[in-house]
Amino acid sequence: MAIMNRSHDVLRSRATVHETLPEGIRLGLIVGTATWLWVAVVDVVATGQPFHTFTALGGVLVVTLVHYLLNVTYGLVLLSAVHGAERTPSLIIGALFGLLLFEVAFAMLTIILAQSALGSTAWLAIFGGSVIGTAIAIALLARTHPLVAYLRRAEEET
Repeated sequence: MAIMNRSHDVLRSRATVHETLPEGIRLGLIVGTATWLWVAVVDVVATGQPFHTFTALGGVLVVTLVHYLLNVTYGLVLLSAVHGAERTPSLIIGALFGLLLFEVAFAMLTIILAQSALGSTAWLAIFGGSVIGTAIAIALLARTHPLVAYLRRAEEET
């Protein structure tokens, strides 16, 4: 019982007003920019062709717009789950499971792209960017949300 009280105290002490929409958009833009830059740098270093990946996937403008739209959606979904975990701690476990499935999906997409348009650079550009983006998202969320306390609460409830 003392452990449960401590985790609730941690949640209360770090509690601030969080707004999913602006936080999710900000997170999506940060992760989107980091991964976009990662792919652009990999293209220059690995292939010597700037924007090779973007061109192969449909053009720089189209890929950039879709990329940012997907990353903002990713940020909003992730923040919704994290904010919901304050009321329903098991959501944090669902979010972690979702992140794992997301990475598996990117591994599958990378296999497809490596066999077709991008070749072996797909692993470094696409899958590497996905792993980096997920790491950045978790690091940023951990700075502003008590993720470990949410996990502990979810564990206590099971």
